[in-house]
Amino acid sequence: MSAQAPIPFVKMNGLGNDFVIIDARARAVSLTGAQISRIASREHGIGCDQLIVLEPGHGADLFMRIYNADSSQVAACGNASRCVAELLFGESGGREAVIETRAGRLRAWREDDGRISVDMGRPRFDWQDIPLAEEFRDTRAIELQIGPIDAPVLHSPSVVNVGNPHAIFWVDDVNAHDLARFGPLLENHPIFPERANISLAQITAPNAMTLKVWERGAGLTRACGTAACAAVACAARRKLTERRVEVTLPGGVLTVEWRQADDRIIMTGPVEKEFTGVIDETLLAGDAA
Repeated sequence: MSAQAPIPFVKMNGLGNDFVIIDARARAVSLTGAQISRIASREHGIGCDQLIVLEPGHGADLFMRIYNADSSQVAACGNASRCVAELLFGESGGREAVIETRAGRLRAWREDDGRISVDMGRPRFDWQDIPLAEEFRDTRAIELQIGPIDAPVLHSPSVVNVGNPHAIFWVDDVNAHDLARFGPLLENHPIFPERANISLAQITAPNAMTLKVWERGAGLTRACGTAACAAVACAARRKLTERRVEVTLPGGVLTVEWRQADDRIIMTGPVEKEFTGVIDETLLAGDAA
């Protein structure tokens, strides 16, 4: 497809974590990094946290390619997986789907209450799997802090990979810290060779937490499904919560369960279809690349 050919899209969100979704299963779509960033721009484009391109799957219903707003490509996105599952259910009339990603195949299904669940796989806690730039034998709390050495503002995060790298800082109040200020510094800290998603987590009950997320390549977000999964797995591992937790994000509530029987993380929540359209040719023009 040429850069100027019309490209239809669907705009969807999961708890306000929003996506521009392009269906490239029947006809390939090629976008440059600059085009992706312009489409994602909330000031000049359509506006989204991630741009999603749907491609033919291999042994799955489709392959989901995920680009952050800065055009970097990532392996997993839980809320996007639920949105794409909703599209597949609309096509097939079914209640289950298999979505292929760079992080592996994800099984999704519709719950009786209308919400959509996704099996996000098993968390990886070994330092080299996250990955970290140096060895930490215990990733429940690594040596990383912001602020004075004798009185750090944030310190000792738990780290995990749930399809992408996450660091979770445990705080008494998620609103007491300026994550917009600290997020970029921590995302790009040398300890994270592939950068990381940064979360502030406040435990409010044995089965509840509040979460605020700086998403790698996207910034502050109203919701991040993989961050919710990461926070629950790390909290349960540190015995701060039970294994099934209601996670409250700025955009709403996700239910996350880290199952003991098979070590897999199940994330459940609502999705919303906002509107459809065609990408304006001005967003696709003007690339030297």
